[in-house]
Amino acid sequence: MRSTAGSTTPTGAGKRPEPSGRVRRFSPAERMVHRATGWLMLLVLGTAACLYFGPLAQLVGRRHLMAAVHEWSGICLPVPFLLGLLSREFRADLRRLNRFAVYDRQWMRAVRQRRKSPDARPAGKFNAGQKFYAGWLAGALLVMMFTGLLMWFLGFLPSVSRTSAIFVHDCLAWAIAIVLIGHMRKAYQDPEARLGMRTGYVSRSWAARHHSRWLRDDPSDSATDDTDGA
Repeated sequence: MRSTAGSTTPTGAGKRPEPSGRVRRFSPAERMVHRATGWLMLLVLGTAACLYFGPLAQLVGRRHLMAAVHEWSGICLPVPFLLGLLSREFRADLRRLNRFAVYDRQWMRAVRQRRKSPDARPAGKFNAGQKFYAGWLAGALLVMMFTGLLMWFLGFLPSVSRTSAIFVHDCLAWAIAIVLIGHMRKAYQDPEARLGMRTGYVSRSWAARHHSRWLRDDPSDSATDDTDGA
Protein backbone atom coordinates (compact mmCIF):
# COMPACT_ATOMS: atom_id res chain seq x y z
CA MET A 1 0.00 0.00 0.00
CA ARG A 2 1.70 3.16 -1.21
CA SER A 3 0.82 6.83 -1.41
CA THR A 4 2.40 9.13 -3.93
CA ALA A 5 4.27 12.26 -2.86
CA GLY A 6 1.46 14.59 -3.81
CA SER A 7 -1.49 12.51 -2.68
CA THR A 8 -3.38 12.92 0.55
CA THR A 9 -4.79 9.40 0.81
CA PRO A 10 -3.05 6.02 0.61
CA THR A 11 -4.01 3.86 -2.30
CA GLY A 12 -4.99 0.88 -0.11
CA ALA A 13 -8.67 0.29 0.49
CA GLY A 14 -10.04 1.00 3.95
CA LYS A 15 -7.46 3.68 4.81
CA ARG A 16 -8.74 6.88 6.40
CA PRO A 17 -7.97 10.02 4.34
CA GLU A 18 -5.02 12.02 5.64
CA PRO A 19 -5.20 15.79 6.18
CA SER A 20 -3.84 17.64 3.18
CA GLY A 21 -0.04 17.85 3.23
CA ARG A 22 0.26 15.70 6.35
CA VAL A 23 1.22 12.11 7.10
CA ARG A 24 0.07 9.92 9.95
CA ARG A 25 2.80 9.30 12.52
CA PHE A 26 1.12 7.81 15.59
CA SER A 27 -2.10 5.94 16.21
CA PRO A 28 -4.50 6.90 19.04
CA ALA A 29 -3.33 3.88 21.05
CA GLU A 30 0.32 4.94 20.77
CA ARG A 31 -0.50 8.48 21.85
CA MET A 32 -2.46 7.23 24.84
CA VAL A 33 0.41 4.96 25.91
CA HIS A 34 2.87 7.84 25.65
CA ARG A 35 0.57 10.21 27.56
CA ALA A 36 -0.25 7.76 30.35
CA THR A 37 3.38 6.75 30.77
CA GLY A 38 4.45 10.40 30.83
CA TRP A 39 1.96 11.30 33.57
CA LEU A 40 2.97 8.28 35.64
CA MET A 41 6.65 9.22 35.26
CA LEU A 42 5.94 12.77 36.42
CA LEU A 43 3.99 11.39 39.37
CA VAL A 44 6.83 9.05 40.32
CA LEU A 45 9.48 11.78 40.05
CA GLY A 46 7.32 14.38 41.81
CA THR A 47 6.58 12.15 44.79
CA ALA A 48 10.22 11.03 44.87
CA ALA A 49 11.28 14.67 45.17
CA CYS A 50 8.83 15.13 48.06
CA LEU A 51 10.41 12.15 49.82
CA TYR A 52 14.03 12.98 48.99
CA PHE A 53 14.35 16.72 49.64
CA GLY A 54 13.78 17.77 53.25
CA PRO A 55 12.44 21.31 52.65
CA LEU A 56 10.03 20.05 49.99
CA ALA A 57 8.91 17.19 52.25
CA GLN A 58 8.16 19.66 55.05
CA LEU A 59 6.26 21.91 52.66
CA VAL A 60 4.09 19.12 51.27
CA GLY A 61 3.77 16.98 54.39
CA ARG A 62 1.77 13.73 54.29
CA ARG A 63 4.91 11.63 53.89
CA HIS A 64 3.06 8.32 54.15
CA LEU A 65 0.67 9.40 51.39
CA MET A 66 3.55 10.52 49.17
CA ALA A 67 5.31 7.20 49.74
CA ALA A 68 2.17 5.23 48.88
CA VAL A 69 1.54 7.25 45.70
CA HIS A 70 5.20 6.87 44.71
CA GLU A 71 5.17 3.11 45.19
CA TRP A 72 1.89 2.41 43.42
CA SER A 73 2.54 4.78 40.52
CA GLY A 74 5.87 3.01 40.03
CA ILE A 75 4.16 -0.38 40.03
CA CYS A 76 1.60 0.91 37.50
CA LEU A 77 4.27 2.19 35.09
CA PRO A 78 4.27 -0.97 32.90
CA VAL A 79 0.46 -1.00 32.61
CA PRO A 80 0.18 1.45 29.64
CA PHE A 81 2.92 -0.49 27.83
CA LEU A 82 1.21 -3.83 28.40
CA LEU A 83 -2.14 -2.46 27.23
CA GLY A 84 -0.41 -0.93 24.21
CA LEU A 85 0.66 -4.39 23.10
CA LEU A 86 -2.95 -4.96 22.06
CA SER A 87 -2.40 -2.39 19.29
CA ARG A 88 -0.88 -3.56 16.01
CA GLU A 89 0.61 -0.11 15.36
CA PHE A 90 2.25 -0.05 18.80
CA ARG A 91 3.81 -3.48 18.26
CA ALA A 92 5.08 -2.39 14.84
CA ASP A 93 6.77 0.67 16.35
CA LEU A 94 8.37 -1.49 19.05
CA ARG A 95 9.93 -3.57 16.29
CA ARG A 96 11.21 -0.40 14.64
CA LEU A 97 12.72 0.85 17.90
CA ASN A 98 14.41 -2.51 18.45
CA ARG A 99 16.05 -2.66 15.02
CA PHE A 100 19.23 -0.82 14.01
CA ALA A 101 19.94 -0.35 10.32
CA VAL A 102 22.96 0.81 8.33
CA TYR A 103 21.53 4.31 8.03
CA ASP A 104 21.28 4.54 11.82
CA ARG A 105 25.07 4.39 11.96
CA GLN A 106 25.17 7.06 9.27
CA TRP A 107 22.86 9.20 11.40
CA MET A 108 25.11 8.86 14.46
CA ARG A 109 28.20 9.67 12.41
CA ALA A 110 26.50 12.79 11.03
CA VAL A 111 25.55 13.87 14.56
CA ARG A 112 29.15 13.54 15.72
CA GLN A 113 30.29 15.57 12.71
CA ARG A 114 27.45 18.08 13.25
CA ARG A 115 26.05 17.68 9.77
CA LYS A 116 22.36 18.61 9.69
CA SER A 117 21.21 18.00 6.12
CA PRO A 118 18.50 15.32 5.64
CA ASP A 119 20.79 13.39 3.30
CA ALA A 120 23.51 13.30 5.97
CA ARG A 121 21.08 12.18 8.69
CA PRO A 122 18.87 9.49 7.14
CA ALA A 123 16.33 8.08 9.58
CA GLY A 124 13.37 5.76 9.53
CA LYS A 125 10.33 6.48 11.64
CA PHE A 126 12.70 6.76 14.63
CA ASN A 127 16.28 7.99 14.43
CA ALA A 128 19.18 6.29 16.18
CA GLY A 129 19.05 8.71 19.11
CA GLN A 130 15.40 7.91 19.76
CA LYS A 131 16.16 4.19 19.60
CA PHE A 132 18.98 4.53 22.14
CA TYR A 133 16.76 6.63 24.39
CA ALA A 134 13.88 4.15 24.29
CA GLY A 135 16.16 1.17 24.97
CA TRP A 136 18.03 2.86 27.81
CA LEU A 137 14.84 4.13 29.45
CA ALA A 138 13.17 0.71 29.26
CA GLY A 139 16.17 -0.93 30.92
CA ALA A 140 16.48 1.79 33.55
CA LEU A 141 12.80 1.53 34.50
CA LEU A 142 13.09 -2.24 34.92
CA VAL A 143 16.04 -1.78 37.28
CA MET A 144 14.15 0.97 39.13
CA MET A 145 11.14 -1.29 39.62
CA PHE A 146 13.32 -4.17 40.81
CA THR A 147 15.29 -2.06 43.32
CA GLY A 148 12.07 -0.34 44.40
CA LEU A 149 10.46 -3.68 45.20
CA LEU A 150 13.57 -4.68 47.12
CA MET A 151 13.31 -1.47 49.15
CA TRP A 152 9.61 -2.12 49.73
CA PHE A 153 10.45 -5.46 51.34
CA LEU A 154 13.48 -4.25 53.30
CA GLY A 155 12.69 -6.45 56.29
CA PHE A 156 13.47 -9.58 54.29
CA LEU A 157 16.93 -8.44 53.13
CA PRO A 158 20.33 -8.17 54.83
CA SER A 159 21.67 -4.67 55.44
CA VAL A 160 24.20 -4.87 52.59
CA SER A 161 21.45 -5.66 50.07
CA ARG A 162 19.28 -2.83 51.41
CA THR A 163 22.13 -0.33 51.09
CA SER A 164 22.92 -1.50 47.55
CA ALA A 165 19.29 -1.33 46.46
CA ILE A 166 18.87 2.20 47.85
CA PHE A 167 22.15 3.36 46.25
CA VAL A 168 21.27 1.99 42.80
CA HIS A 169 17.69 3.28 43.03
CA ASP A 170 18.77 6.81 43.98
CA CYS A 171 21.56 7.08 41.39
CA LEU A 172 19.36 5.76 38.62
CA ALA A 173 16.55 8.11 39.65
CA TRP A 174 18.88 11.08 39.15
CA ALA A 175 19.97 9.71 35.76
CA ILE A 176 16.37 9.21 34.63
CA ALA A 177 15.42 12.72 35.76
CA ILE A 178 18.30 14.24 33.79
CA VAL A 179 17.51 12.20 30.67
CA LEU A 180 13.80 13.07 30.86
CA ILE A 181 14.62 16.77 31.19
CA GLY A 182 16.72 16.45 28.03
CA HIS A 183 13.87 14.61 26.30
CA MET A 184 11.36 17.34 27.22
CA ARG A 185 13.82 20.04 26.17
CA LYS A 186 14.20 18.46 22.73
CA ALA A 187 10.43 18.15 22.42
CA TYR A 188 9.99 21.81 23.38
CA GLN A 189 12.40 22.79 20.61
CA ASP A 190 10.40 20.87 17.99
CA PRO A 191 6.72 21.94 17.91
CA GLU A 192 6.03 19.69 14.93
CA ALA A 193 7.15 16.61 16.87
CA ARG A 194 4.84 17.59 19.73
CA LEU A 195 2.02 18.09 17.25
CA GLY A 196 2.60 14.57 15.91
CA MET A 197 2.28 13.11 19.40
CA ARG A 198 -0.76 15.26 20.18
CA THR A 199 -2.75 14.80 16.96
CA GLY A 200 -1.08 11.80 15.32
CA TYR A 201 -0.11 13.75 12.16
CA VAL A 202 2.98 15.68 11.05
CA SER A 203 3.64 17.76 7.98
CA ARG A 204 5.17 16.03 4.99
CA SER A 205 7.98 18.62 4.88
CA TRP A 206 8.93 17.89 8.52
CA ALA A 207 8.97 14.16 7.83
CA ALA A 208 11.19 14.74 4.79
CA ARG A 209 13.67 16.77 6.87
CA HIS A 210 13.90 14.53 9.92
CA HIS A 211 12.75 11.04 8.85
CA SER A 212 13.42 10.82 5.14
CA ARG A 213 13.63 7.03 5.03
CA TRP A 214 10.29 6.71 6.77
CA LEU A 215 8.61 9.10 4.36
CA ARG A 216 10.21 7.46 1.34
CA ASP A 217 9.18 3.97 2.45
CA ASP A 218 5.59 5.14 3.09
CA PRO A 219 4.51 5.48 6.75
CA SER A 220 1.16 3.85 5.95
CA ASP A 221 2.85 0.48 5.48
CA SER A 222 4.19 -0.70 8.85
CA ALA A 223 6.13 -3.57 7.27
CA THR A 224 8.38 -1.44 5.08
CA ASP A 225 10.08 0.84 7.59
CA ASP A 226 13.61 0.08 8.83
CA THR A 227 14.00 -3.10 6.80
CA ASP A 228 16.22 -1.83 4.01
CA GLY A 229 19.87 -1.83 4.89
CA ALA A 230 19.41 -3.79 8.11
